[in-house]
Amino acid sequence: MGQQLQLFPDKAIFWKEQKSLLLSDVHLGKAAHFRKAGIAVPGTIHRHDLERISNLIHQTGAERVLFLGDLFHSELNKEWWFFEEWLHTHQEVQFVLIKGNHDILPPAIYQQSRLKIAEEELILSPFILTHEPLNSKKSKKGLYNICGHIHPAIKLRGGAFQQLRLPCFYFGLHYALLPAFGKFTGFYQIKPKKEDIIFAIAEDRVLHL
Repeated sequence: MGQQLQLFPDKAIFWKEQKSLLLSDVHLGKAAHFRKAGIAVPGTIHRHDLERISNLIHQTGAERVLFLGDLFHSELNKEWWFFEEWLHTHQEVQFVLIKGNHDILPPAIYQQSRLKIAEEELILSPFILTHEPLNSKKSKKGLYNICGHIHPAIKLRGGAFQQLRLPCFYFGLHYALLPAFGKFTGFYQIKPKKEDIIFAIAEDRVLHL
């Protein structure tokens, strides 16, 4: 494909040719959603996620941030307004959301923000960007699918019955999966095939397995 994709241990990809930062499943507002249900979760967890994005923007010089779905966790709460304020601190950057299954805020909320919205997919050749993986029949011919949604993780086994589960980047024949960016998210253990390429995230390193 002739494209340069730089993988970061902070669970993001920088696409050099497009000067674009790709990340998925931030799930902002999820902490407030849980607090409403009586579960004590500190709201600062999302502020830290936004700081991580800011650091990646400064580190890479990204001119565009592409959110591959599940940016905000369902119901509107005060975390959205903090996010809008944060967007205005990066006036030089374009922000695009390819909507996911949790991105269900009223259309007017998105329209009044600095976000550009793609309802289902965004084609930037040679890639087609979505939230959920496309099967080979739905994918556009000649375009490679990059997506999120799954929250992929890989289990590593060591001596003395040691096991470690790490978030990972997954590159298969038809699509690539990004790890969930948000700190307040879970994992789904994948079972890669021999031909798949896996990059595990171990603290501040990206490891090619």
